[in-house]
Amino acid sequence: MFLCTRILIPDVLLTLTITLAMWSFLRVMDGEEPRPRLWAALFWASMGAGLLLKSLIAIVFPLAAVLIYLFFARALLSIETWRRLHPLSGLFLTILIAAPWHILAAIRNPPAFFWTLHSGPGQYHGFLWFYFVNEQLLRFLNLRYPRDYNTVPRLQFWLLHFIWLFPWSVYLPAAVKLSFKPVDRAGCTRLLALCWTGFLLAFFTLSTTQEYYSMPCYPALALLIGSAVQTDSSWIRRGTWAITTLTTCAALAAIAILVYVRKLPAVGDISSALTQHPSAYTLSLGHVEDLTLNSFAYLRLPLFIAACAFLVGALGTLRSTIARAAFFATLMMIVFFHAARLAMVVFDPYLSSRPLATALLETPEGQLVVDHHYYTFSSIFFYTNRTALLLNGRFENLEYGSNAPDVPPVFISNSELQKLWFTSARYYLVADFSAMPRLESLLGKEFLHVVASSGGKILLTNYRLHGHGAN
Repeated sequence: MFLCTRILIPDVLLTLTITLAMWSFLRVMDGEEPRPRLWAALFWASMGAGLLLKSLIAIVFPLAAVLIYLFFARALLSIETWRRLHPLSGLFLTILIAAPWHILAAIRNPPAFFWTLHSGPGQYHGFLWFYFVNEQLLRFLNLRYPRDYNTVPRLQFWLLHFIWLFPWSVYLPAAVKLSFKPVDRAGCTRLLALCWTGFLLAFFTLSTTQEYYSMPCYPALALLIGSAVQTDSSWIRRGTWAITTLTTCAALAAIAILVYVRKLPAVGDISSALTQHPSAYTLSLGHVEDLTLNSFAYLRLPLFIAACAFLVGALGTLRSTIARAAFFATLMMIVFFHAARLAMVVFDPYLSSRPLATALLETPEGQLVVDHHYYTFSSIFFYTNRTALLLNGRFENLEYGSNAPDVPPVFISNSELQKLWFTSARYYLVADFSAMPRLESLLGKEFLHVVASSGGKILLTNYRLHGHGAN
């Protein structure tokens, strides 16, 4: 969740709406709840908000979990169940929240209604087709165009949860022995958490999936783990032993890397010590493969803090009671998150374009041009609050919209850039270092003046700036 709040994706908020819907459903089904209608309204309103965040899955996941739960609780055909849920008025509330935006988007981006399962270069079928058919149905079937994404291997997708939920995931096996009979509040909660998790994981096992897609079931897994920890069974004691062992190994590994990089120079920013694996970037965490041992020379402080965190976990959980182990595991993660935050600061020049944006704000006015991939330089737009021309920018997620009939004239070709670059107007160009040979061939090395460089990216202009001696 910490990593996914760094970028503009709605999955953390989607997790909130789904969790709120599940909690509301439990309150609705509680026979002692004095205001079931209020909680029913919140249940349907949560799905309406989720629909605005990430479309149909915000409704599919809660409703599927609820229906599976009701089936196993033998309440699916109960009149009382549906009387308490108020499905007709609730569905109206969901539509009332979500429909206006969808209708307005469809009207402003025609055609409003178009049906085909084919998608390809240069084709534009309006907003609704793209939003529901291409982004929902065709992505599920792995037929979406452009196919600018990849899918995590199924086994890896499942096993990664032990990393995402570490250290608490070591206690997950103990949840197998819990009671899931809906005879009391605890049993109802556990059964719903199981249905919630099971459907979501099964759904993405059958679909294309990224590492973070299962985030909406993390609260359910947390509830199951917390319930299992309370049992203090032999499985829990084995889990605590696993935390001690794993954190000891992690601490030793961190210390060994610190020793290895203790005398390595750390000149410039971390991008100079990283490798490039473009084929891996179709996965959310593909940049992890860019790390090298030498890159940890730039991460000495966060690595030292992480080593301290692991030592806290190792020593604090050694032969401890579950309460003591939980305390030190929590303390370990608090310290570790500070290490992660400091590491993100080190990676900022590589993952962000803020230094280039800062340099651009200090230069004379001029038209900005972004080379090829908008997302690589999206922070330029954010920090400068400027628009830009996109050089060969009909690419990946922007390709579909670039074919709309009323698209702004922001997409330019190499020949158009050549014409603009040699006019009397000032232009700025942001690109990756790897693009320099292509740009030098296109525009001429003597006409590319460096304004700033950072994180493997460079800001160029067509006329020398006073006070800038670099070319």
